Amino acid sequence: MGLMEIRPAVFADCVRMQQIERAAGEMFRDVGMPEIADDAPPSMEELERYVRTGSAWVAASGSGPLEAYLLADRIDDALHIEQVSVDPAYGRLGRGRALIEQAAGQAAELSCSVLTLTTFVDVPWNAPYYRRLGFAEIPDVGLTPGLAAVRRREAQIGLDRWPRTAMQRDLISSQQNREESAT
Repeated sequence: MGLMEIRPAVFADCVRMQQIERAAGEMFRDVGMPEIADDAPPSMEELERYVRTGSAWVAASGSGPLEAYLLADRIDDALHIEQVSVDPAYGRLGRGRALIEQAAGQAAELSCSVLTLTTFVDVPWNAPYYRRLGFAEIPDVGLTPGLAAVRRREAQIGLDRWPRTAMQRDLISSQQNREESAT
């Protein structure tokens, strides 16, 4: 497979990013969420906006196809992971984790204090996975205005028919932990 590389997405990646999203979405059928599996991937216009603003990263090994991607938005004092998707053919190989670490590095460069995301509570590769990566749930009363707006939009499109939560990873603590473990 070759060595995995994380790089900024380019416009030519957008079609493959949609394919990854469709493939990753199929896993939701196995947990009784076919509506999520049937949801359309981000549009070409949305993906191109993320590429244009430098807020999309992809993972690939050697000259092989893209294996995963991540989209992020600056919301309040956070870099918000809007989407991270891994082609199931490359699942459990650290692609998602590597992309999240890329986002954490980008967040630090932007002087963000936290990395945030919203996710399904009971889906094994969602909230339980993010907890293992150092994310903690944010109570509704602790949501920033921008993150509360994200949650309202998700509710409006029906995502709250399954339990969802907002989560954050404190970047200062994460950086300190990495530095301490390196010494």
